[in-house]
Formats: sequence, C-alpha cells, structure tokens
Amino acid sequence: MSQEPWRCSLWLFLFLNHGVASYSVPDSQDLHPLLQKMAEEIIDGSYLNALLDLIQFQSSQVWTSDLSHRVLAYLNSRNVAFTIPSLKAAMENLLEQRLYQPQKLLEDLRGTDAQQFHTAMKYLLEDKKDRLELDDIVIDLGEVRKQALQSPGVNRSLFIITLERCFQVLNPLDCVEILGRVLRGSSGRFLQPDITEMLPRDLREDAFKNLSALFKDLYDQTSAHAQRAVYCWMTGVLKTSSNVTDDSFSWVSAENLWILGRYMVHLSFEEIMRISPMEIGLFISYDNATKQLDTVYDVTPELAQAFLERISSSNFDMRNTSTIHRLGLLVCFYDDLELLDAAVAQVLLHQMIKCSHLRGFQAGVQKLKAELLEIATENQTLNETLGSLSDAVVGLTHSQLESLSPEAVHSAISTLNQVSGWARSQVIILSAKYLAHQKVLSFYNISQMGVLLAGVGTQAFHAMDRRDLMQLLRSATSLHVSDLSPAQQHAVLSKVMEAGDTASGIVKIQGAFFKEVSLFDLWREPGFNSTVLKEKEIRRSQALFLFELLSKTTRRPEELLSAGQLLKGVTCPHIDAMSADSFLAHFQYFENNFSLLSPYQVNCLAWKYWEVSRSSMPPFLLAALPARYLASIPASQCVPFLISLGKSQLNSLVLDSHKKNSILKKVQQCLSHTIADEYTVDILGNLLCHLPAAVIRRGLSPRAWATALRGLRDCLDLSPQQKAALRLRLLEQHGLPQNWTAETAKDLESFLVLFSGDELSSVATKFPDILQQTASKMAGTLPPKEFLQAVFESVRNSSAEKPSRDPSPGCHGIMAPSSDDIIKLAEANACWAPEDLLCLEEDTFLRSVELLGAVRSFSLAQLRKLKEKAVQVWDIPSSWREYHIVSLGRIALAFNESELEQLDLSSIDTVASLSQQTEWTPGQAKSILQGFLEDSGYRVQDLKSFHLVGLGAALCAMNITEISLIKILEFRVVVARIGTLLCSTQVLAEFKRKAEVVFGEPTEWSSFVLQELGTIAAGLTKEELRMLDKDLMPYFQPSAIKCLPDEIFKELSAEQIASLGPENAAAVTPAQRRQLSMLQLQSLQRAIDGAKARSWLDAPPSASPARTPSSLSPPGAWVSRGLGLGYLLLVLMPKLVW
Repeated sequence: MSQEPWRCSLWLFLFLNHGVASYSVPDSQDLHPLLQKMAEEIIDGSYLNALLDLIQFQSSQVWTSDLSHRVLAYLNSRNVAFTIPSLKAAMENLLEQRLYQPQKLLEDLRGTDAQQFHTAMKYLLEDKKDRLELDDIVIDLGEVRKQALQSPGVNRSLFIITLERCFQVLNPLDCVEILGRVLRGSSGRFLQPDITEMLPRDLREDAFKNLSALFKDLYDQTSAHAQRAVYCWMTGVLKTSSNVTDDSFSWVSAENLWILGRYMVHLSFEEIMRISPMEIGLFISYDNATKQLDTVYDVTPELAQAFLERISSSNFDMRNTSTIHRLGLLVCFYDDLELLDAAVAQVLLHQMIKCSHLRGFQAGVQKLKAELLEIATENQTLNETLGSLSDAVVGLTHSQLESLSPEAVHSAISTLNQVSGWARSQVIILSAKYLAHQKVLSFYNISQMGVLLAGVGTQAFHAMDRRDLMQLLRSATSLHVSDLSPAQQHAVLSKVMEAGDTASGIVKIQGAFFKEVSLFDLWREPGFNSTVLKEKEIRRSQALFLFELLSKTTRRPEELLSAGQLLKGVTCPHIDAMSADSFLAHFQYFENNFSLLSPYQVNCLAWKYWEVSRSSMPPFLLAALPARYLASIPASQCVPFLISLGKSQLNSLVLDSHKKNSILKKVQQCLSHTIADEYTVDILGNLLCHLPAAVIRRGLSPRAWATALRGLRDCLDLSPQQKAALRLRLLEQHGLPQNWTAETAKDLESFLVLFSGDELSSVATKFPDILQQTASKMAGTLPPKEFLQAVFESVRNSSAEKPSRDPSPGCHGIMAPSSDDIIKLAEANACWAPEDLLCLEEDTFLRSVELLGAVRSFSLAQLRKLKEKAVQVWDIPSSWREYHIVSLGRIALAFNESELEQLDLSSIDTVASLSQQTEWTPGQAKSILQGFLEDSGYRVQDLKSFHLVGLGAALCAMNITEISLIKILEFRVVVARIGTLLCSTQVLAEFKRKAEVVFGEPTEWSSFVLQELGTIAAGLTKEELRMLDKDLMPYFQPSAIKCLPDEIFKELSAEQIASLGPENAAAVTPAQRRQLSMLQLQSLQRAIDGAKARSWLDAPPSASPARTPSSLSPPGAWVSRGLGLGYLLLVLMPKLVW
C-alpha cells in the first residue's frame, strides 16, 4: 500500500516541530509574497489554494531549509498553534470530506484564483513525473496526477471545472488536452447531452479541430443523445465559420465533412443531397477519406445511398477501381449492378470484407455479395475465380464447395486461409479438398491452412509425424490450434507425448492448448519454471500441482505470484505460511489478478489480512468474511467500503444469496436507501447491478439517473423484480415507446427485452432497424418470448417475400422463411410455425441450415420439421457425409434412436460435433456410442484418448463392463475432460475405480488430484467419503458436490462440511440439505458464510478494527493516494489562541 500521503504528513510533522517559540516574530516582508499568501490561506482553511501556491513557488524558486522556519514563524506571529491531536483530527476529517466527496474538490477548485487554477491545470497537463522536493522530503506529484485521473469521482470534478474555467484561463489547446485525458479515463461516460451547453462556441480553429477529434475518438462510448448533442455543437460552430447565409448553398464543405468524421452519419438525407458535387468530390479525393469512411459503422442504407449518389454526381467513375477503394463502408450499399463486369464485381467483393463491421443490415450485405458473386463467376467457372472472390466464398453452398477441384483450392489457399465467417461444415469440405491435393500431411502443408486447420480430421492429426506436430506448436500457425475441437487437440497431444519424451513437448505448448495437458503428463515433466508458465492458460488442478512443485525450489514469492495463471494454485496453507510483512508486500499480485482466484482463495486472503493488518484491510475483503464482520464498518467508512466493493464482482465474491442480501443491506444503509447524484453512482461501480428493486424504482434521484442508466445496461443477471422496477422507471423517465425518438430507442436498446409485446410493437413500427439490430446482438442468448415475437413481426412486416409460385406439397399460400428473414431474425427464428419451416425452399435451407441449427429456443416439433426438410434436401440419412451432420447443430436432436443408427458415425469428428449438444436422452446417447463403435470398427479397449474426448457425453451411456475395458494408458490423460461429464452415479463410480488405478486410493489423493477428477469424485462410496481429510474438501469441484447422491453426501462429518469452503457449500442442493442433521446444517452455514473451519480462530470482532487513514482503501485505489498528496497542507489544522 502506498505511503505517499503519510510521507506528506511526516513532512508536516517535521515542518511543525522545529519549535515555533524559538523564532522571533518576522517582518512580513521577510517572507516571499507567494509563501505569505500561502500562510494566510492555511490560516483561512483554504488548503488547496495553499498547496497550489506552494507548487507555483517551487516552479520558480529553490526551497531552502530556512523557509520552513520562516513560514512557521509567520504563522506563530498570527497566534496560530498546532498540536498532534489537531493534526490527526484534521487528517481524518479532510480525508473524509475531500477524498471521499469529490464534490468538495470541485468547490475548492472553483474558489481558486486565476493563477492557482492555471497551476492546477498545468500540473494535470504535464506528462513528466514531477517531484516536489522540500528539504529531504520528496513528494511524487506525478503519482498524484496518475491516481487522480484514475478516480471516477475526481475525474468528474476535473471534467466539470475544466469546462467551466479552463478556456478562460489556459491556452485552448491545453484545455482540450486536459479534457481528453479526463474523458478517456472515464470511457466517455461524462459526455451527457447537457454537457455540450458548456462547450465554447468561439474556439480557435486548431482547438476546435482537436476537440472534435476527441469526440470522434469517443464516439462508440457516447450515448445516442449525447452524440446528437455533440453533432449539434459541431455543426453550430461549422455553420458559423462557413458564413453561408443562402439556404440554397450547403455549409457542408469537404473540410467540414472531414472534421465531422463519424458524425457525418448524423447529417440528414436532405443535407447530404445539398452537398455540392465539387465539395464531395474534393472530400473523396482526400487521402484520409477512405480511413474516415471505413469507420461509419452506424451508417444507414438510406444515408449511404445518398452519399453514393452525391459522389456519383461529382464526375467520379463509380466503377473505377480507385473510386471503389475510396468508398469505405459505403461500398456495402453499392447498387449500380446493371451491366457490371466480372472484374469490377471482384473488386467490390474484395472491398466488402469490411462490411462485417456494420451495425446491422447484414442481410442486405449478404444479398449484395450473392449478386456480385454471381456476376463475378458469370463467364468463368468457380474453380477459375475462387481466389478472387474474397470473403464472399462463405456464401457458397455445400454442393458448390464440393464441385471445386483440389487444384483450385490449393491455388486459392492464401485467400481461403484468411477468410473469417466459415461454417464448420464448409471448413471440413475445403480442408479435405486441400489435403487431397497435398497427398501427405506435413508441417508445411498445414502451415498454409490458417483458419482451415480446424477442418483437418482428428485421426489425420494423430497420423502425422511427431516432429511436424512439434514444429506446428512452435510456429505462428499455433494460433489456430485453439480453434481445434478438444478431440483434435488431444490427438495432437497424444502424438506429441507418444515417444515418452515429454520434456521437449509440454513446455512448448502455448496458450489455451496447455489446459488440455493431463496431470499425469505434468508429473513426468521435470523442466518447468515460473517463466515458461506466464503466457499459458492453466486449469486449476494444473496450477495446484505446479505451484506446489515450484514452491519447493523458488525462494522469492513474487516469481510464482507473478507467473500468470499459476496464481490459481495458491492454497490456504501457502497464504497462511507467509509472514505478515511478506503477505502485505505481495498482496498486490493477488489484487491485480483477482479474477483468477476462487471464492475459497479470496476467503483465505481475507482471513489472512484480518489477522495480520485489519487496520489496512481492503474493505471489499470483508465481504468474504462472515456477514457479522460487516458490522465492523462504521458509518464514517462507508464510502471506501462502497468504492472497494464496487470495483469487485459481487456474484463471484459471494455465492450465497442470504449472505449477499446481508451485504446489500449494509450497502443500502451506507446509501441511506437513496442515490443522490452522479457522484454516488461513480462510487457504486458494479454494485449498481445489485440495487434492490425499490432503490431502482424510487431511490435513484433524477440527477443520478442518466449515469446509473449507463451502468445498468451492462448488468447481465438482473432479477425479475429488478427488471420490473427498471421497466417502470424507464417508462416514467422516457415515456411510452410510441413517443420515443430514434436516440431514445438506441440508448435503451439493452432494455428493450424488459417491455411487453404491446409496448414493443410501436418500437417495431417506428424503428424496425434498431429492434432488429438489438436482436442480432443477442445471438446465443435466450431473450423473452415477447421480445422475440416483436422482432419476428417486425421482420415479417418488412419482408418483400411472397408465397412461392411452385411450392412443395402442403405449402400453398404459406410465406416460407427467406434467407434474408433468417439472418435478420437470429434467435427470433424460434417464432416460425413448424409448418413454415418445412416449407423452406431448398436453396434457402442449404444457405441457412447452420444458422437454424444454432437457434436455442426451437421446440422439438420445430426441430423435427427441420429434420424432415434435411431429409427432403439431402436424401436418406445413411447417405449423409460428415459435413451434413456437423451443419445440423441442434436439429440433430430430432433424430430418434433408430435414425441415429442410420448415420455414418465412423468419424470421431462427426461424433464430437454431436456430443456438443447437451440435450440427448440416454437412449440417443447410447445409439451414438454404439453407432461409432460399429461404424468405426473400434472396440472399447481400442479407444484412444482423443476418441474418449470426442465421445463426450456419450461416455455416460457406457455400462460398467465397457468402462472397465478402457485402457488406463488412455484414460489417465483425459481424466479432467471426463470429469466435466454429468453421468449417473453408477457410471461415475466406475470411472472413480479407474482413477484409483492412476492416482491411488482416495486416502492418498491430494488437492490437485481431487480437483482434476471433477465429477468423477462423486463416485466415492460412503466409507471413502468419510475417510477424506477435511482439508481436501475445498478442492472438490462444485459440480462434483452437486452430483453426490443425497444419501452419500449426508455421511460427511460436520467438520468436513465446515471445511467445504464458500463455493462448494453454495453448490449443495436442497435435496442434499434435507438429509443433514442440525449440526451438519450449522457447519454448512459456517462454510457458506466464510467462517474459519477451526472455530477458535473465528471469534467475533470485539470492537471495530482500529483503522488509520491509510487503511481506508485498497492499494492503488484513488482514496489512498489520489488526493492525499494533493492536500499536503490540509493537515495543518490551526488552533487559534484567544
């Protein structure tokens, strides 16, 4: 923890204790006027002013030791005396008033004179690490600046005062730079619509351009209303400077377009159409025009068409390659396709790679790409043009890809290997084509594949030469290894380890791939050190083993604590063994990597801190201790507690709902059940997401609302009560949706899911694009049905599709889904009637099957109709290839057991794709398992490690006899993967017996073994569970706790249950609870609450912990240093002598 503020206090103490009485009363002329002014400000209590005068003095004068005596003598002459108690009282009082209430800072800055304000702004502006040297005491003003700019509250005050005063005192360019620092430090959240009223309208040209550039940089972090306000401010200045008085002439010049930057999309259609051809032509000819147009992500089709029309009117040839290259994202809306030749179509397709960055309108982009693709291949074959079609190739169907020759794929590989957006089924086809040309799978061949590497079969990887795979792991292509399926990764690992020489292999495995290395293989690797682990992803069982291993040979704790994800392996004994000084010195490593720690590790840290230095304990750690410890927080320390807790993730810190409620009651108590202003919102941070419904409904003041709304939109797990309160508050603040502006709809898009179908219908009518864009952002989630229905109606109402002229039987009069509809709807495709899905046109199904297979809300009836459509299009399932099955996604769930048996499941990659679905019935899982064994010809005893991984949940369908046949050699390297499966108790018990062969009897298991086993540990018998050491209980995975049968879980002793740790205790199911005795339930509650397993260490606090001001916040928090140095003289609290 920083000692800077208290070094200042030490200086003051020394400063004041030279002995005032020994100095004669000086003549005021003996003291420099600036220091005399400083002394008078100290007497008046204007401490910030005094500090600024001191900094100003130091900038031009040398501080000598006699100056301290002179200042004290001057103060003494004014009958001002100092005592240590008054010094301490001043310190505590002013820390609370100034450090925790940045509003006070704003008032103080408003009270400074012009010179003092100039000094303050200049000090904020400078990059150099200033040091204020007073005799032997050095004050790091650079650190003060850094901490101030990292504090939301202080940042907000600095932002406001800069707008209020800076442009009148400093060079405008300097003021713009200060605003930039403050705004970037706040991610632009201070830019509210009303702020623009404070912006000067008479700025010098260079300052205006710089400020406009700042706003452009923060565009994506700015609300739609604030964007509109900034645009109005910018155009107001530009219109004034353009001196255009005749409405028939446009103020929008080429330079003004460049200044507007991304804000050019706020120009109205009419304003765009009035831009003169000369000016738009000049703008397009700018070298930076392309860069600017590449960033207009939120341009609409209507505005894009208007810009294209004006560019065309300026005599630019819209089919010239140079012109097309300058269009930026406008090219996504290119519509002049009549008589377009193939070469121009290919140029357009190449430029359209960037269209994926557009905010919405992807259906139109895909349609345009399809049209251009048709033109580009009009007089040539697909084989001839493949390498020149850019990313439009992702629109090719399976049959088109199958028609490609291996030679064509080989020739175009440098293009195909960089294209993003491939579906897994397409990658499989293209990889097979490429490898068919290469014949032999070597390092050179696969190094050319890029994103297509994931299409190489698992078996093919295992058949490669080990040296080629080792070279792959060391090469740039290893970046694509993380895209491989777990089965493919284990095929690579299996081959790398095959020769038994793990030393040369494991250490070289990079990134996420390292997580797949088994505990058994780590045991065999002697060459690990903390340095080689820094860049690797490590699962917790690996970290536990490696930390224990390396701690035996590493003397310096920081070597291990700074080794990336190795921190996951720190245990309570490691933490307890640290001396108080060592723990405090190294706590920053834990604090800086808090997301890597488990709730149990955080609980251990909290207890350690409480025991060694509760006076300086970061307040958020109190949340990890039993709830009653919150009582030790006095009202005077609420703000640091809220700041500290608001920077953490409460859901990860506290898993039990009852304990969380206790913490939130303390939060509300600190807030007095109301949030008064935006400064309070700044303090709350992530706690906003946990505000009770009543506070959201009535406790958020209007002044705090805009800032709170920005924070609430990022809350992913609001309760139904919070959502209901938020909806009512939104209606209260913004009115009914039918009265919303486009800006309101955009700003509230994250909350649209809260509204009823009737309320959303008006949004769908007025702003269909906004509603559809919102839906597209929610891909992979499960929005409410009413929201999905509103999106569905919006798309259907705007669809230009008509019933097919040649429909399938039973589809007369039905408007079947189009490809455009399916792209726009995303998860809202779940609103199609089953019959509509069966009426899909063949081409539409072929182009959309992967999108439809990803819809999570489809019912079984809908999935069955899509399966029927697949059979219509692809013929009987027995004829399907791997890529057909892979492309189905959830549609495969509609196959019954006999239909699954018809599929060709000889490839483990096919099975692995099916095992990604989690909704198989036991019967279906058994069919998949048997289908693979029969079609591949493997017996259970022949299965390799990668086969076991690829089978996934199908392993749960094995019987006890089959599991016993699995080779230990293969099983031991995939224990962690099998430990993620939620199998029956009987199956887990059999896997546990195999684990005993690898790791020994349960009584011999260590923490990392138990963690590695995952759910397999739920196969322990009553006797084995009772014999486990209580210190191992925290190392069960929560999934294993949930899988323990109720009648077995109750066999745990009260002591074992008390040692579970907060995370595992929270995982106990209601059914398991009902089997426990009163004593066991008490132990469970202690574990949930974060109590020490040994009760004698968990005595309740006898009194509030003694705290010094330095303990009011965690290290690095703004309150510890942010203004502490800034109030160097605050502690000079005078006591007048009457």
